[in-house]
Amino acid sequence: MTTANPQALIMPADWRDFFALTKPGVMRLVIFTAVCGMLAAPGTINPVLAFTAILCIAVGAGGAAALNQWWEADLDAVMKRTAKRPIPSGRMDRTSARDFGFALSGISVMTMGLAIGWLAAGILAFSIFYYAYLYTVWLKPRTPQNIVIGGGAGAFPPLIGWIAVTGHITLMPVLLFLIIFMWTPPHFWALALFVQIDYSKAGIPMMPVVAGERSTRWQILAYAAALLPLSMAPWFIGGTGWIYGIAAFVLSGMFLWLSIKVGLRTSTPGDGMKPEKRLFAYSIAYLFILFAMLVADRFATIYGLQA
Repeated sequence: MTTANPQALIMPADWRDFFALTKPGVMRLVIFTAVCGMLAAPGTINPVLAFTAILCIAVGAGGAAALNQWWEADLDAVMKRTAKRPIPSGRMDRTSARDFGFALSGISVMTMGLAIGWLAAGILAFSIFYYAYLYTVWLKPRTPQNIVIGGGAGAFPPLIGWIAVTGHITLMPVLLFLIIFMWTPPHFWALALFVQIDYSKAGIPMMPVVAGERSTRWQILAYAAALLPLSMAPWFIGGTGWIYGIAAFVLSGMFLWLSIKVGLRTSTPGDGMKPEKRLFAYSIAYLFILFAMLVADRFATIYGLQA
C-alpha cells in the first residue's frame, strides 16, 4: 500500500466527505435488497427491530466502503472515475478514513448481534471482511476473476434481511444471494468495458485489461444466460408465485438480449460503447425491479391475489 497523491494538500474533512466514504450510491442498492429480503421472508419482525437491522446492514456496508477507499486511495488517485473521492482529492487523510471504517464496521456488527441475533451479525461481519479484505486487498489487485469471486460481497444483504426475520437460513435466501452473485460479473464487466483505460492506468487486472474485450464480451453473455434460469429458481422451488416468476422471465430475458448485443459485437473507435452503457444502466434497474417484484409477489400471496 502506497501513499495516494502525496502532493495533495489535506484539508479538514466535513460530514459530506465522511458520507461520501460510505459510497451512498452503492448503499441504496444494499439497503433496498436487504429490505426486500426482509419483506419477502415468511414471518414478521417488530418494526423497530426491522429498522435496526436495516440500519446495521447500511452502516456495515458504509464501513466496508470506507475501508475500501482507505486501502485503494493510491489507485483512486490515478483513475478519472474515482479521483474526486475524499482521500485522493485531498479533502481527507487516510487515517481518518481507516478509523471511520473500522468504527462503522464494529458498531454495526455489535448492534446487530445484540438487537437481532448473532447469526445475522456473524454474516454481516463476514460480508464486511469479504469486501474490505478478500475483495479489496487480496482479489482485486491479483486476478481478473476479482469481480466473479468478489461479487459475493454485495450479495449478502437480502440473506441477512431474511435471517433477521426468520432467524435461520433456508434455500430461498441462498437463491437470492446467488442471483446477485451471478448478476455482478456482467454488471461490472459492462462498466469495465467502457472505463478499461482507467483500470489499465491503475494496474488493476480487470477482465477487459487482462483477457481482452472479446473474451469479456463472451463471458458477459455466458453469465447473463446462466442468470435467467437462476432468477426463476425461486418460482421453480415454490418459494414465490406467478407474479415473480413472470417478472423474472421477462426481466432476465431482456438482460440476456442486451448481453447478446454486447457479446456478439465488435466495438469500433468513436462508437461510444452504447450497447455496453445500455447494459450497465439496465443491470441496475434490473436488480431493483426484480427484488421489488419479489416483495410484490409476497404481498399478493398474503392478501390472496394469487394462489
